[in-house]
Amino acid sequence: MSWINISQIIVSVLLVISILLQNRGSGLSAAFGGDFGGYHTKRGFENFLFYSSITLSVIFVVLAVLNNYYS
Repeated sequence: MSWINISQIIVSVLLVISILLQNRGSGLSAAFGGDFGGYHTKRGFENFLFYSSITLSVIFVVLAVLNNYYS
């Protein structure tokens, strides 16, 4: 395995963890209109998870393109 494959596996695991830790609107009640729907600002760890998910997804896409290019 090359370093691209190993780093893509690590980034994908971190991305899944960061997405699963975000629990805003979780559950089936939010899907059927049971959510409060009020204005909510992200603070602290929730803000960190939001931006880390975006960053990890960009890194994942870049690694996927590099993996396709070098294969």
